[in-house]
Amino acid sequence: MRPRTHFLGTGDIAVPALASLLDHPEVQVVGLVCQPDKPVGRKQILTPPATKVLALEQGIPVFQPDRLRQNVELIAGLKPDLIIVMAYGQIIPQPVLDLPRLGCWNLHASLLPRHRGAAPIQAAILAGDAESGITVMAVEAGLDSGPMLLHERTPLAPDETGHSLHDRLALLAAVALRKALPMILSGNPPVTLQDPTAVTHVGKLDRSHGVLDWAEPADALARRIRAIDPWPGTSSTLPDGTVVKLFPPVTAAEVPTGCPLPGTLLQAGPDHLLFATGQGTLAVSEIQLSGARRMTVRDHLAGHPRLVGEQWGAASLPPENPALPVP
Repeated sequence: MRPRTHFLGTGDIAVPALASLLDHPEVQVVGLVCQPDKPVGRKQILTPPATKVLALEQGIPVFQPDRLRQNVELIAGLKPDLIIVMAYGQIIPQPVLDLPRLGCWNLHASLLPRHRGAAPIQAAILAGDAESGITVMAVEAGLDSGPMLLHERTPLAPDETGHSLHDRLALLAAVALRKALPMILSGNPPVTLQDPTAVTHVGKLDRSHGVLDWAEPADALARRIRAIDPWPGTSSTLPDGTVVKLFPPVTAAEVPTGCPLPGTLLQAGPDHLLFATGQGTLAVSEIQLSGARRMTVRDHLAGHPRLVGEQWGAASLPPENPALPVP
């Protein structure tokens, strides 16, 4: 008899893995557990998770408890033989972990033990890693600390963004799951303990991580702009205090700037704005003023002439710009 399998996942990144599991001939997916529907957009339209949409299309029952810890009996009543987790969004309590005879397995979007925590995709780009990937790991009480079954790796492109890496890792998770399932179903998967000396942690993203500190080196600023695109995105301020968002693509260069203050506009146009940074220069080609649409620098300059020598960000930066806690 095929093992009764439950999928715990909410984020869009989990959809390909769920789809792969639904098509797998050796398991029977009998339920999805995901977060409750949430208001989305300016109109705050109540929107179901993408995993829920897929599950309902396939006739799979969906459960959306507010707090999994308070609904252990619900999961126990589903009698899971196997639980697969990706981007669920809640800590899974030990009584749930103890339920399935084949274990509870997580698809984590980093190469553990590097980048445990809530924002591993952004952390890999921000840290300048050469590669990222998916780790299939046994879930235990600690945060992303369980023994590892396999890694599925992918190199990071020089222009990698949080958005592009998210989408590639979503597809890679399905590949990793297909490779892992035969080992999991054997009942004796060959796991490896994580090296505690190689562990790094990354916290949850918030909007403060997007405020640019022009005193950082240009390459670090470029990685930040790429890493947290599309959310929360990066921003600075014009000399008059107007908030302006900056988008990839961006180009960092180790060009001497004659020591102007970081954030000083060195060149305006025709296709980019060139800024002094703490080390080198940063060229930006797409921006968005508060309340306006996103546009190219060329279009922006047609209606908003910029003055070489003006300084961006000087009045808006907090005393210390928060950073994702990665090495």
